[in-house]
Parts: sequence; C-alpha cells; structure tokens
Amino acid sequence: MVDEIFFEVTKDQLETGMRGYPIGYCISSYVDPIKGLFYRGRSISELSQWESERVIFLLYYGREGSAHEIEAFSNELKKRSQCSRAAVKFIENLPRQGHPMKLFGAALIILGMLEGQNDYEVDALNLIAKIPHLTALVINHHAGWGNTKDPEDQKNYIENFTHMLQIPNGGQENLKEVFRLFNVLHYDHGGGNLSAFVGKAVASSLEDLYGSLAAALMALEGPRHGRANQDCLQFVQSVLDKLGASATAEDVEHLLKERLEKKELIFGFGHAVLRAEDPRATLLYELGEKRFSNHPLMKIALLLRTVGTHILKENPKVANPYPNVDAVSGAILTAAGFGFPEYFTVLFGMSRTIGICVQVLYERLRARGGKGTPIIRPRYFYKSEE
Repeated sequence: MVDEIFFEVTKDQLETGMRGYPIGYCISSYVDPIKGLFYRGRSISELSQWESERVIFLLYYGREGSAHEIEAFSNELKKRSQCSRAAVKFIENLPRQGHPMKLFGAALIILGMLEGQNDYEVDALNLIAKIPHLTALVINHHAGWGNTKDPEDQKNYIENFTHMLQIPNGGQENLKEVFRLFNVLHYDHGGGNLSAFVGKAVASSLEDLYGSLAAALMALEGPRHGRANQDCLQFVQSVLDKLGASATAEDVEHLLKERLEKKELIFGFGHAVLRAEDPRATLLYELGEKRFSNHPLMKIALLLRTVGTHILKENPKVANPYPNVDAVSGAILTAAGFGFPEYFTVLFGMSRTIGICVQVLYERLRARGGKGTPIIRPRYFYKSEE
C-alpha cells in the first residue's frame, strides 16, 4: 500500500471525469490491468465456482467463512429476504413506462420509505437479502409477467431469484447456472466505478442506504456504464442479422473492417483499466462455448472475440483491443433462455448492490478510524465562456 502520493494537478487533467485520480481506499475489490478483478485479494477466476452466499460472505466480512458460518449467514439472509406486502403493493402500482431501471430506482425508494431502519449496517444486510425479491418484482411487474412468487426457505440465493421470476416458457434450469455466474462476476469492481462512486457520494451527505443505492442505480443505467451490456447484445444481434448463423471468421472480419472505415463503433471491446481480456468475459466465454456453442448469438460472440481482437490490435490508437464482460454477457443470458435485453442492466444492478453496500459501510462506519469520510466536495475552478 502506498502511504504517501503527491500529485500536481495540471490543466489537461481537468474535465476528464477524475479518471485515475486517487481520492480514497476501497477495501472490497480492485482491478489489476492484466489479471483483472479481485474480491478481497482473491481473483474472480478463483471465486467463479463459489455459490453466491459464499462470495457475499467474503465481501461482507472480509474473510472466507467456514461451512458452518456460511450456512448460518445464508439462513440469516433467508429470514430477511422477503419484501413486505405493503412494499409489494405500492411497487406493483408504479407505472411501467420507460426503462426498467427507473422502476428499479423508484422501487428502492419505496422499500426504504417502508422498511428502512436508518442504520447502515442493518439496512445493508436487509438490502443484500431482499434484492433478489425486489429485482424479480421489478422485472415481473415491468414485463407484465404476473405476480411475483415469495422466496422459499429451501432454495439458495440464486435458486430463489430464478424461482421468483415469471419467465415465459420456463427454461429455468439453464438459467440457474448462468445467473449464478453473472451474479458473482458483477458484485463489485473497485471503488471508482461510477455507480459505486455515486452511491458513496450520496451517502457522504448521510443519506440513507436506500436513497444512496437508488442514485447508484441511476448512474448504472447509463449506456456508458451498466447499460453497455444491452447495447453490446444489440451489436452482436446486428452482426448475426447481417451475416447469418453460418458466418465465418472471414465474414466477420470484412464486416468489422467495413464498420471501422465508416467510423462506426465496435461494441464490447476495451476497458478503462484493463489491458487484457477481461477475466469475467473469459469465464462467460468458456461457459458459453461449453453449454451453448450451437446457439447463433453465442457463435457470433465467439467469432467476434477472436476476429475483433485481431483487427483492433492493428490500430495503434487502441489501448485495449480485448473483449470486456459486456461483449458476451448478453449473448450467454439469451442463449440460456433470458432473451430480454431491457432487463440485463437490472440484473447488473441486483449484483452490484452487494459491492456498493459493502463500500458504503466502510466509508460511513470505518474509514478514518470510525469517523467516516467527509461529505464529497471536489473543487471546481470558475471559467468564463466569453
């Protein structure tokens, strides 16, 4: 850990989104440019086979739990897992217009109004427990799929979420495995990603956790952040529509070069921090190739993985020509039976709630020897536009 870092702020660092500018510590996760994401010092590849409750325990408590501790933790989450009937009633009367992330944010506010304890520790554990039920409720209501089932004691975290979704035409067996992996891969991503930063910034005013999370979800909704997975799937689908399921690597290469010549975007490649293929993408590619290699979207996603990287490497202006997690997450969700891209960011929000809760708890209750961080107040220089 670096004890002292000295920076001279220069003019060209202003209006750059504070990219790379250190302002604090993140105790839950970090991203290595080559090795990728780590939770509490453990690589995401190592954790990818763990059940959700085991990973959540690691993030929440900062250590690996024993089998007995994880069982007790899982049971505690189950006790807290159901949103109140009053909250369900109000949420099911919210409008369905607009992107479902707007509904998700409103649902969080309502849940906080009815169930919030104004205690970061208690509210964090309640939110982590209730977020699968709340997410299923939001998706079912927005999609018009009917009333949401209650969580069941005999089912684990992701089994319950899958059970509560009223997905048309079933297909839930494949989804359990994909939902579990997607869930684990998206819990946290360092302290400076926009949704985590916004949640912590709002909480720095001493806003409660529900309001802070609602603000974080609105940041996540943006196409530069969480909604990128939806845009990436649309790109993969457009390639499939144009080339067909029997497309070859040569076909894909020609299409991508044509897009670059027209200065059109190639979605799903590059990352603000990573300079190698996102290990989260690698894990999803491996599962997709193993389980869904015959699905047309998965075929195209796998072709784009190799061809896209090859072509982008030829451009010296591209710092990272490798796929990120969004390049494949939508394709594998669709192949597994959840072909509803408008809800991909909602799934992302369900996952990221875990990491944001953990980070808010640190900044509010433990940072600076328990005093917590002060209210966020960066300095802006006055500039006349005349």
